[in-house]
Amino acid sequence: MEHRKLGSTGLRVSSVGLGTMTWGRDTDELEARDQLDVFLDAGGTLVDTAASYCEGSAEEVVGTLMTDHVDRRELVLVSKAGVRTWRTGARATVADASRGALLDTLDDSLARLGTDHLDLWLVQVPDPTTPLEETADALRAAVVSGRTRYVGVSNHPAWASVRAADLLSCAGPGLAAVEVEYSLVCRGIERELVPAADALGFGVLGYAPLGRGVLTGRYRATTPPDSRGASPHLRSYVAPYLGEPYVGVVEAVATAATGLDRKPVEVALAWARDAPGVTAAIVGARTPSQLRGALSSDDLVLPAQIRHALDEITAIRTGYPERF
Repeated sequence: MEHRKLGSTGLRVSSVGLGTMTWGRDTDELEARDQLDVFLDAGGTLVDTAASYCEGSAEEVVGTLMTDHVDRRELVLVSKAGVRTWRTGARATVADASRGALLDTLDDSLARLGTDHLDLWLVQVPDPTTPLEETADALRAAVVSGRTRYVGVSNHPAWASVRAADLLSCAGPGLAAVEVEYSLVCRGIERELVPAADALGFGVLGYAPLGRGVLTGRYRATTPPDSRGASPHLRSYVAPYLGEPYVGVVEAVATAATGLDRKPVEVALAWARDAPGVTAAIVGARTPSQLRGALSSDDLVLPAQIRHALDEITAIRTGYPERF
């Protein structure tokens, strides 16, 4: 597997990352262990998790595997903070990127992971109630204390990412990366975020490169009972891409796969992995066999004419002033 520099930093990551959103719930510890073995055997290093994934269970599983199965130094470990779940009264999940919440969550994450540092720590979602200056100060403090090597943001719009980069570049660690959704059915970051990353030197990690599973073709006829689309936890996550606007994209990927004698999952992942400005594509799988199928795209370089056709079919609209 190819390894790439993360933006202008010295950190190198595998071109495909392993997502752990379902670990500890839909993916048990044994399956997670097998997935990690498949990933490492393929040359992968980038493992992505978050304090919010399965309410901390995903980090606990990763921590267990680093304790008794894999050397911590084999991994480029990414986690995220900034989402808090309130259990008083009605259960609610809210963004909280305040200094105290972020640093407390970081300490909890390190304890669950059984390590003294992360390689990359991200603010998971924007928090409209906390000044970005305060959030950036917490990120700076985390680097200074040695609890993380690099910092970034996730799911933030381009203007906020640029502002965070500006705040962190002033006598600080700088913004190493942004993590955002990116696939053939979700190309919005191309309008402003990717050009901003190129200009300012931060990396782009794209999650859900398979369109939350839709681009694999699993949902072309029906929703399989063992799929994420049928899961009570993830049904709402998949649903946005099951509508009529995306049918043509799914069929185009399937047609391209047939022409190349490959599988749709391989075409979708190769397209996102090698898109201009993208450092790595983070793929999640429920089972080791699903992950193995996705990673079989490692030797696939899409022919220019097929990439061009997929680009045209899924092209996003750009208006004023982005078109300039």
